[in-house]
Amino acid sequence: MLVNRAPHPVFRRTLCQSALPALSLALAIAPVWAQQNPSSAANAFYGSVTTQVATGDTLNLSLDEAITRGLKNNLGLKEAEAGEKVFHGEKSAALQEFLPTVILTGSTGVYQHDLAALGFGPGVFGSFSKLFPSGKPPNISLITRDDLTQGQIHVSQTIFSGPVFAGYKAAGAAERSAHFAMMSARGEVVQQVASAYLHAIAASSEVDNAKALEAEGQVQLNNVHDAHIAGTAANLDELRARVQLQSQLQSRILSENALAKDLILLKREIGIAPGQPIALTDPAPYSELADQTPEEVRAVAYRSRQDYQNLQNQAVEYKAIHAAYRSYRLPSLSFSGYYGTDTVTGALTHSVFLAQGTLSIPLFHEAKFRGDIDASQAQLDAVSNQLADLRSHIDQQVRSALLDVGAAQQLVQVSRSNVDLATRALSDETDRVNAGVDDNLPLVTAQASLAAAQTNLVESLYQFNIAKLALARAAGVLETRYRDYLGR
Repeated sequence: MLVNRAPHPVFRRTLCQSALPALSLALAIAPVWAQQNPSSAANAFYGSVTTQVATGDTLNLSLDEAITRGLKNNLGLKEAEAGEKVFHGEKSAALQEFLPTVILTGSTGVYQHDLAALGFGPGVFGSFSKLFPSGKPPNISLITRDDLTQGQIHVSQTIFSGPVFAGYKAAGAAERSAHFAMMSARGEVVQQVASAYLHAIAASSEVDNAKALEAEGQVQLNNVHDAHIAGTAANLDELRARVQLQSQLQSRILSENALAKDLILLKREIGIAPGQPIALTDPAPYSELADQTPEEVRAVAYRSRQDYQNLQNQAVEYKAIHAAYRSYRLPSLSFSGYYGTDTVTGALTHSVFLAQGTLSIPLFHEAKFRGDIDASQAQLDAVSNQLADLRSHIDQQVRSALLDVGAAQQLVQVSRSNVDLATRALSDETDRVNAGVDDNLPLVTAQASLAAAQTNLVESLYQFNIAKLALARAAGVLETRYRDYLGR
């Protein structure tokens, strides 16, 4: 569900003052991670079931492959799938109430009876004395023993019961609700994995930028050092070049460390061992998104959002529960019986059977009935209110996502223009330094401006793609159309 979706990390970079307004807008658009090392204990979607041990070979991983692995191994999705199976089992158990229950029993044993305790004392036998030739009853022991073997088949079935019918309807709605909850979890996995993959791509771009600037700084230092030796540059210029190179080295180290941690997080979400080397094969995607109105996206969301359908089925479930409690006042009809044989040692085998119908009419249980009906009505009202609120919340999410996409797209355009301008400024300043017109202080400033502009562009591309994923999630089509939204 979008309501509880996990936030995504953003870069922490020290930018020059000129980049701060654009970065502030980017931070306002994108959510920020509340913690640098998210744990599956707090959010199951950060964990997975690792299916194979790490190897020394590098695993090439595309975005599609990462999402496929996430849908197969992600812990949060597995928990949702288990929940769906639980409700499927409960529905099967509810179905049994409509089916006949057939039980076969068999037993054999030795029984000892006290006839006097059963009412057959000496006085009873004396009343039958005239039936005996001697006029006296024979000497019959009041303690008897027999061997009895029984075999029976028992059948019982509910013919009509209002609570049973309503309960089965509620179980079916609960199963459908669990299914849509599982489908919503699939969307959560796609969003988590895609966001982690895109963030790792952005971190990789930062590493490339840092390496390029470090190499450029090394060349500049070599040039300034040679000029200093030749006496055409001051020692201060060489010190500035060395400080700039050290700063670029620090930036590269931090960028490489951030990339390594992002890759570990991605592997944890999709079931790859944290120690397995991987290489991301997809570049940062970029494509402009076709204009959509809030009404168009909202209509798609009402048809496609799994959390909305989940809540609708919860409403159906609580309606059925409410109907079940109301139907407790209705009569119920059931049938039960058995057929079998009894064999007593020394006697013949006789068949035994029972067939009976039971009509149950509740006469007075009013306090419990009214309490259960009122409680179920309150639950139904609560779900209905949540459903009405979710419709408004979907409208809010759709509108906010469209605004984020529009703002992020403009940020990308501005960031690209800034990179072009900063590149031209650095080129011009390099020519001025080489011509001896300027010292290297303006050159260092130009290099810092270019580094900030490149970082800002990487961040803007990342935020733009995240905003498009959020829009697809708000529309409920993320799993099936994330390629279209990312422009892949």
